[in-house]
Amino acid sequence: MKADRNKTIDITVEEGQKYLERCIAVTQKTEVSSVLDKTVMGDTFAVLPLLPEKFVDLLIADPPYNLDKDFNGKKFKKTTDDLYEEYTESWVKQVLPALKDSATVYVCCDWQSSPAVARVLKKYFIVRNRITWQREKGRGALTNWKNGMEDIWFATKSKQYTFNVEDVKIRRRVIAPYKVDGKPKDWEETASGNFRNTYPSNFWDDISIPYWSMPENTAHPTQKPEKLLAKLILASSNPGDVVLDPFLGSGSTSVTAKKLRRHYVGIEQNEQYCVWAEKRLETAEHDKSIQGYTDGVFWERNTNALQN
Repeated sequence: MKADRNKTIDITVEEGQKYLERCIAVTQKTEVSSVLDKTVMGDTFAVLPLLPEKFVDLLIADPPYNLDKDFNGKKFKKTTDDLYEEYTESWVKQVLPALKDSATVYVCCDWQSSPAVARVLKKYFIVRNRITWQREKGRGALTNWKNGMEDIWFATKSKQYTFNVEDVKIRRRVIAPYKVDGKPKDWEETASGNFRNTYPSNFWDDISIPYWSMPENTAHPTQKPEKLLAKLILASSNPGDVVLDPFLGSGSTSVTAKKLRRHYVGIEQNEQYCVWAEKRLETAEHDKSIQGYTDGVFWERNTNALQN
């Protein structure tokens, strides 16, 4: 029995049959209308070649890192750097036709797989930056530095792309407020403190990993936070655009896209994760909240009394 405050989504496939039935299979070349706002259950390497051409505005990919990891019985084995690079290039080449010429690409990775991912992306895209975000938690290490960071590579298919920087400002607490003629300069004085909305950098230290008392939390071992995905989606797409995640997992990309009024297509081969994704998408029908993002502002961690 879970504690009352434990919000973790961990229903079984048997309990979630109604959610599984909402997923679709793609077995032949398909039209955009057939996959839009759907969870496609299947192997991404089999599904990607069957998707329409040039319909995706934003690609967010969170493939298995080059680590030994058990994804609900589907084991991904650590391999050599060269083989992982081949693996990365194989899915990149398959997803390429689905991207619009103005598409943006984000690929998640860790420090070990980051160089391989970068080399592949440079072959097919214009690499624009590397985002590093702080995981904020993780196991300690006795003989090495604790691994508390992950990377996200930012690339575009061409020189024409979307970047809504005003939509992804971060609200930070002002420690030493500066005034001109007795009035705040570039900051706001509020009942809960002094704050400034600042332009985002490529280092993000305001992300909280989903934990047991958060409604977005699932039992997936590598779930990405909705707040993290919201930054990518708001910056690099517009309402009504199409967001594709070929390694959907428990649905965070699709759920966040839906909350932010984007269309989504998610591909996931694991039945259990498809169930959790569809349950979260159902909840998103009436709950559009994103932890750490309110009133169009991303809050610095532990500065918003309502959403830390």
